[in-house]
Amino acid sequence: MLNILTIALDMMGGDYGPRSSIPAAVSAVNAHANLTLILCGNEQVISKELESLDSLSHPRLIIRHCSEIVTNACEPAVAVRSKKDSSMRVALDLVKSGEAQACVSSGNTGALFFMAHYVLKMLPGVKRPALISSVPTERKNPVYLLDLGANVHCDSEILYQFGLMGSVVAGQALGCDNPRVSLLNIGAEDIKGHDDIKHAAQLMQQSPHINYIGYSEGSDIFTGKADVIVCEGFVGNVALKTCEGIAKLIMNKFSKALEKHLIYKCMAFILSPIIKKLYKRVNPDQYNGASLVGLRGIVVKSHGNASAKAFQAAIDEAVKEVERQLPTKIAAIFEKTHSKDTVANQ
Repeated sequence: MLNILTIALDMMGGDYGPRSSIPAAVSAVNAHANLTLILCGNEQVISKELESLDSLSHPRLIIRHCSEIVTNACEPAVAVRSKKDSSMRVALDLVKSGEAQACVSSGNTGALFFMAHYVLKMLPGVKRPALISSVPTERKNPVYLLDLGANVHCDSEILYQFGLMGSVVAGQALGCDNPRVSLLNIGAEDIKGHDDIKHAAQLMQQSPHINYIGYSEGSDIFTGKADVIVCEGFVGNVALKTCEGIAKLIMNKFSKALEKHLIYKCMAFILSPIIKKLYKRVNPDQYNGASLVGLRGIVVKSHGNASAKAFQAAIDEAVKEVERQLPTKIAAIFEKTHSKDTVANQ
């Protein structure tokens, strides 16, 4: 574990801005004794929220005033060109300069993607960054899904690289040397899927750095069949949002059913420890925080409508990634693959 850990937060992004990011920041520094947070945003607004939580003078909460905000309606190209003093841009600049070791934002996804790409640049050999996050499965360990929306269309080489990066992330998170990697497809048979999917499967099968186990269908996501599932960004984003929607629907229906009859309420009281454990297992808030991997720095994207608890989960994810030094480990894998390809072509 690092002795000193500093993370920059985009405090003004998302649907709720400081209303969720400030309580999350306060809880995070209280939970991590070695953590310092740089709060990027409107100083007056941030100070007011901190004061309401009796945390204005907290020694590990540092305010960095920013005069601009990247709104959800802002075009990514416009954000990169003209929002240089925005809370999002300043947080990324702090990572680039080394003043912070990671950035967390719940702001405009497209703007964050383009801005992070522009400011931090790609790791050597990486063609595209990818958003990756975990979702629960039937087994003890979650599955890591990528890409979740950073790249709508992906060719076979990009999908193959996603497999490499996903393998590193899952390997570090799950503590295993050979995580199982699968490609999300419309069927499990080898003949299914378009040409890029089929070619990506061949590249993964041939790679000594990927434990490729074949295709997965949508129904396999929750089974624990794979540790990593690779897909195009459009498909991944829809799959993730569907997973979250189903989890909320089930818990909502379950809660309403318990309220209908007295006997159900009695049963709920008796089974409350099991119910709480189940809710904690499937609650999307605890899985909040998709990492933008493939960059020369750590960037974690929180949901735009994240609650304080969910935003804190994104901060916690950033803490873990700094401790695991993910960019360094991903760079090492790409260096190995580049060296192998160079030897093969000689």
